[in-house]
Amino acid sequence: MRAQPEMTPKALVPFLSITFGLTWGLAAILFFFYDQVVALFGEISMSNPLFILAVYAPGFASVFLILRHYGLSGLGSFARRFTLWRASTWWWLFIIFAIPAIMYAGAAIKGSDIASFPFSPWYQAIPALALALVLGPIEEIGWRGLALPLLQKRMAPFWAGLILGVIWMVWHIPGFLIGGTMQSGWAFAPFFIGGVSISLIVTALFNETRGSLLLPFLLHFQMNNPIWPDAQPWDNFLLAALAILIVWLNRRKLFQRGAGLTHILFSEEGDVASSQRVAG
Repeated sequence: MRAQPEMTPKALVPFLSITFGLTWGLAAILFFFYDQVVALFGEISMSNPLFILAVYAPGFASVFLILRHYGLSGLGSFARRFTLWRASTWWWLFIIFAIPAIMYAGAAIKGSDIASFPFSPWYQAIPALALALVLGPIEEIGWRGLALPLLQKRMAPFWAGLILGVIWMVWHIPGFLIGGTMQSGWAFAPFFIGGVSISLIVTALFNETRGSLLLPFLLHFQMNNPIWPDAQPWDNFLLAALAILIVWLNRRKLFQRGAGLTHILFSEEGDVASSQRVAG
């Protein structure tokens, strides 16, 4: 069977059109017909089906375009990127320990209560954790699974991560305009700074792991973990400082055009290269 040609950066146009069209279209319905939507689907929250559908838009767009371009076998190959788990010990320590440290440090600066557990009884945290695991992280299927490799075909990873971060944060704007969402009580400017910082951090992580979707997925989950205390807006500023450090430490690869991963589907060659780099 003849191999399909690689998806080109032109695919970003339909990807962003579907992503923004679905999310912002649903947001418009929620904004202009709020009472009717609440009557049908309940109060706007993270468990509201329309809210979940809006959040899943980047993932839906990515899956649709991959199926259209590569077929069902290509989608299966794409999904294998969730099996790429090899990364330096520092990245695993960052995901498991550094993100909680940032959240607690930001909460301490804000003056939030960091001593008490936010769920009582404790087992109420289980469904909240399950929802957080399958909600926001699904975005990574689109943002890092499709958009980032396509951008890196045209530019150095730093600029790809920066541009994607800006697009990612603009996509979140409806969340600040609709009551009941997680972002509705936050200030947009710190969130924007933090989001672009995360995008740059994940860009470095994504390229070291040769396109892993697993690690960005877990990092996103940790950022949304409901057991952390309220750290807004200070967690964003701490993330920005950390992003500057990570960009500096990875500057040779981040600013080198062609150094970033550009393929969409799982690559055995990329996985081997990742293993050799981690081992080295």
